[in-house]
Amino acid sequence: MRRFFLIALLLVTAGAAFGQALPTISVQIDANPDPAKTVSSIQIVGLLTLLALAPALVLMMTSFTRIVIVFHFLRQAMGAAQVPPAQLMIGLAMILTFYIMSPALNEMNQTALQPYLRGEIEQKAAFKQAVVPFKDFMLRQVREKDLALFAEMAGGSAPANASEISLSVLLPAYVISEMRIAFQIGFVLYLPFLIIDMVVSSVLLAMGMMMLPPVMVSLPFKILLFVMVDGWYLLVQSLVRSFH
Repeated sequence: MRRFFLIALLLVTAGAAFGQALPTISVQIDANPDPAKTVSSIQIVGLLTLLALAPALVLMMTSFTRIVIVFHFLRQAMGAAQVPPAQLMIGLAMILTFYIMSPALNEMNQTALQPYLRGEIEQKAAFKQAVVPFKDFMLRQVREKDLALFAEMAGGSAPANASEISLSVLLPAYVISEMRIAFQIGFVLYLPFLIIDMVVSSVLLAMGMMMLPPVMVSLPFKILLFVMVDGWYLLVQSLVRSFH
């Protein structure tokens, strides 16, 4: 911090010595009588907001939600809150997401992105074509009960086929379906580790070692169990095959 202030002081002194004006930054908001320019400014602000939210929206349309929740349950069940690191878990979840979503991404590239870059279709048509493979993927995973819930709350007539289901109905239904499945997998993951915790706690209580935290003793046994059964292989295999 001291070096930063020292460098800034030297720059100010040098600028004053050589008679050079330092740059300034100002933000000004003026009244604009032209409605068209005001509308365009609002559109720019809305576009920037959408770009900031776009990554989260796109991730919710993929397999990332289920994978990252299951990884979080695994880390909590093992009792190692900082191992593996959160960055590593999210990175692995992203890699698996790209692997699972590669057919949909390839279809989107062939039917929407490449024709748009060649100028064969317009922007709106490209967006509609790009959404199709993601909608097909979500429709294969979503539960009919969740889909009917949001379709009923949205009002209007029931869609005649899958192509008429809007993203505003499909996306929240898909997210809660993914969370339900992730919590089911998390419950199954918790069971063997919970049994180890109960056994270790009972042994420590019988030995009169009540002041020793059971987590310190059970953690090595949990890691040993997870390594012996090749846990990462089984977990990743089950997660990838759970998407149909």
